[in-house]
Amino acid sequence: MSQVDLHTHSTASDGELAPAALIEKARALGLSTIALTDHDTVAGIVEARGAAAQAGIEFIPGIEIEIDFEPGEFHLLGYGIDPGSPQLLEATGRLAGARHERNAAILERIAAAGLPLDTAKIVALSRESYIGRPHLADLLVAARCARNRQDAFDRYLGKGRPFYIKKSCLPLEEALSVIRAAGGVAVVAHPYSLFVSKAMLGKFFSLWKEMGVCGIEAYHPTAKYGQCAILERMARERGMFVTAGSDFHGKARPECGLGRTAGNMPIERRFRDELVEALARLSQNRD
Repeated sequence: MSQVDLHTHSTASDGELAPAALIEKARALGLSTIALTDHDTVAGIVEARGAAAQAGIEFIPGIEIEIDFEPGEFHLLGYGIDPGSPQLLEATGRLAGARHERNAAILERIAAAGLPLDTAKIVALSRESYIGRPHLADLLVAARCARNRQDAFDRYLGKGRPFYIKKSCLPLEEALSVIRAAGGVAVVAHPYSLFVSKAMLGKFFSLWKEMGVCGIEAYHPTAKYGQCAILERMARERGMFVTAGSDFHGKARPECGLGRTAGNMPIERRFRDELVEALARLSQNRD
């Protein structure tokens, strides 16, 4: 059975492996298709695409955009995107600027609390590369201010904690427009992170389909397999296609093994096929 992975992260955002190293790991595991979906950036796509071509792996360029939403977190996956799209680059550049400002504000709070971090060095670094809360959490661990990344979030960086500052996110309408302009299709990532009831989830799926969301990432390692099957049924009832991914980041998230999803099951090729068919329909409609 051919295995795929449609949700992965590299060092271009908060993953452990560089884009080329991620592709090499996929090759070593025997994956036939991989999508790179870094958070709010397409900086790793060129490297990953080149490495995938060398490795003989099908590559799908993607992105994961956080959407302004309460009470939980709403992440939108964009697949088949052109990383050179001007509208996409403008939006990701704006998000990068907002992320730097947020980091500086968080670090001001850390400095005011007297924790032993070189905040000036970190502020300068965040201008050049992607730094998010997971990186700040690791720095707190290295400074022995927390036991591990989760402890750093629980004590300092999570919602309601002393160093938490709300992230700047895109409204759904704008994110959909950006993905469409880049030639991609939009998929709701790991829907249980929305933290809404099943009834509300169904209402949102119906609404978002009308707005232009095409698919649902029904299978994700943070949910039980039976819960994922419910999401697949809800997607089918609304004529939406279904994807599955590992949300691979590296050792920091051992439950998210490359090529594996809910229940530690291998990610089947059928999910890749549905995505490719959706992209083909989009291309035909544009023509």
